[in-house]
Amino acid sequence: MTRSKMVRYALSSVSLLFLLAAQQPTCNRCSATYISNTEIQAYVKRAVANGIIDQQVRSVDVGKTQVGVGLVYRGKLNAPANASVAEHDLISEVYHVIDGSATLVTGPDLIDSKRRPADLLTVREFNGPGNNAVSIRNGVTHHLAPGDVIVIPAGTGHWFTKIDDHITYLMIRIDPDKAVPLKDEAASKAYLRTEPKKIDR
Repeated sequence: MTRSKMVRYALSSVSLLFLLAAQQPTCNRCSATYISNTEIQAYVKRAVANGIIDQQVRSVDVGKTQVGVGLVYRGKLNAPANASVAEHDLISEVYHVIDGSATLVTGPDLIDSKRRPADLLTVREFNGPGNNAVSIRNGVTHHLAPGDVIVIPAGTGHWFTKIDDHITYLMIRIDPDKAVPLKDEAASKAYLRTEPKKIDR
């Protein structure tokens, strides 16, 4: 083999290695996560019966990020609660409305923000560190109804200002910093078997 052929062969081999490396999945040989509607409805039932707002159904590692799946149920709201704007520093959220309707205001410019206590269950296990605030300056108003989806990036405030009767939505949490613990099917089933606390947040 001539020197030029050897160089071409070596370069081809290196190029092939780079190509193969680029094609590796970010979560190599990971299992899919299935959540049945029966399990989701068990969370809805628990929420309605016990006044629980937010419950984490799963938190799974998918390689470069974790993905959380939560079930949120909120009852009727005629006016926003005091300092009820929420913002999460690290975790983005996607809401998919199952039923009910509400008015949600979003925006990054928080008024009178204050750090959420680090020992809150929602901070520790659901949506990580962030702030609560009194209001959102120049916020955008969204009227949410069944089937609607809204994407709320990390750092964007979100604030329910009215809930007509109730709203139930599936919450997908995107957690690239892996700020909250994992939760698998076994942990979910164990949680559903426990006695609910009136304030389970």
